[in-house]
Amino acid sequence: MELTRWQPFNGVDRLFHAQMNELFADVFGGTHRTSSLQNDLWYPKVDIAESKDEYLIKAEVPGMKKEDFSLEVKDNILTLSGERKAEQAVDGVEYRRVERVAAKFVRSFTLPELVKHDAIKANYQDGVLEIHVPKAEAVKPKRIEISIH
Repeated sequence: MELTRWQPFNGVDRLFHAQMNELFADVFGGTHRTSSLQNDLWYPKVDIAESKDEYLIKAEVPGMKKEDFSLEVKDNILTLSGERKAEQAVDGVEYRRVERVAAKFVRSFTLPELVKHDAIKANYQDGVLEIHVPKAEAVKPKRIEISIH
């Protein structure tokens, strides 16, 4: 067993250095690439909405192709994963600033117990992945008529 020294401010220190590097690149010019800290931590933004019939998850994954990500349901966990690849500069082109993150990502969502796993559908358009998770019949609200005697 190897003992490792706990350094509570290690992450803050790396963030400080990344910001200082960015500041110097802005002031003195030159090519600027985001730090590896930022490249290692990319989680697409998501919105989750609920209607009477379904849950809707919208994920921002611009610039990606359908083949770049996958969607899986296992043990009531919906997992979206993929990789956004960096664009390669063509001959004669030099990037001066690169802020769009190229990295692998994984987002997982615990689904409610009563959803139709086999009816989940997804579509991708204009950089937004929409995942439709239909509710099972038992979850949908039902109107109960009251009879008067």
